[in-house]
Amino acid sequence: MSDVFTLALPFFGLIVLGFLSGKIADLPEAGLSWLNFFVVYIALPALFFRLISRTPLEELSNWSFVLATTTMTYLMFILAFAFGLWRSGGNMAEATIQGLAGSYSNIGYMGPGLTLAALGPAATVPTALIFCFDSMLLFTLIPIFMALAGTDNKNWRELIILVLRKVFLHPFVLATIIAVLAAALKVQPPTWINTMLEHLSNAAAPCALFAMGVNVGLRKLKRVPVELSVLLPIKLLLHPLLLFLLLKTVGGIPPAWVQTAVLMACLPPAANVFIIAQQYNVYVERASSAVMVGTIASIVTVTLFLYLITQNLLPV
Repeated sequence: MSDVFTLALPFFGLIVLGFLSGKIADLPEAGLSWLNFFVVYIALPALFFRLISRTPLEELSNWSFVLATTTMTYLMFILAFAFGLWRSGGNMAEATIQGLAGSYSNIGYMGPGLTLAALGPAATVPTALIFCFDSMLLFTLIPIFMALAGTDNKNWRELIILVLRKVFLHPFVLATIIAVLAAALKVQPPTWINTMLEHLSNAAAPCALFAMGVNVGLRKLKRVPVELSVLLPIKLLLHPLLLFLLLKTVGGIPPAWVQTAVLMACLPPAANVFIIAQQYNVYVERASSAVMVGTIASIVTVTLFLYLITQNLLPV
C-alpha cells in the first residue's frame, strides 16, 4: 500500500490544498479565472503537444481503443440519463445534467495528473485520445439534448456550428491535432520552445489539481441529493469496471492503455457538470453537490483502483 499512498497522497493533497484555500482565503472567485485560463489554454495543451509529438504515428491510431472507451462513456451517459429521466418525472433537461454527472469524468484537470504520475509517459497518448473523444459527448450531446428539452432556442444550423466550433477549437483538441501532425511529419520545435514547453508541462498537473480543489471549495454543499446514491456509483465504480471488461474482451490493447482508461473512468464528475448546469439554469445546486461529493468520494475509489493496478489485480 505504500506505493499507492505515495501516488495518491500528493495527487489528492494538491486538491485538498486548493479546497482549503477556497474555503479559508477571502479572495474573489473571479481571481480564479486566470489560473483556469493558464491550465486549460496554455499548460495542459503544452503537455499534450510535447509528449504526443514525440510518439510514433502508429501508436496514435489505435481505433479499437478509441471505439471502446468512447462507447462506454456514451453507455454510462444513457444509463444515468435514463435514471435521471425516471427520477425527475420526465424532465429531460435535469436528466441530461444527471447523465453527464454519471458519465463525464474530470479528464481535463485530474486525468493527466493522475495517469502520468501513476503510469508515466506511456499514459500520454491514451489520456489525450480519451479526452478528445469523450469531450465530444460534452460538446455534441449537451446542446442537442438541451435544445430538445426546450432550454436552448438555437436552430439546427446554429447548433451544428456551435458543436463544430466547441469540438475543433478546444485548446486540448487543437494541441492534440497539431501534435499528431508534428509526429506524422517528424517535426520538432527549436530547443528554446521545447524548454518552454517543458516548463509549462511541469506546471500543468499541480496547477490543474490546485484549481480543481479551489473550484470545489468555493461551492457550498447545502444538501446531498438522493439520486447521487445511484449516479456516483455509476460514475466511480460501474464505469471503470465495465470499461476494463470491454477492453479485455476487445484484446490487443497495450497494458498501460488499459490501465490509463480505467483510471480516467474512475475519476469523479467534471466541474463542467456544474458549469453547464449554470449555463442552462437547470439542476444547478444539485450539480454542484455532485461535483463536490463525487470528488470527495473519489479519494476512496481512485485509491482503490490504483491499488488494484499496482498489485496487478486487474490483469491486463
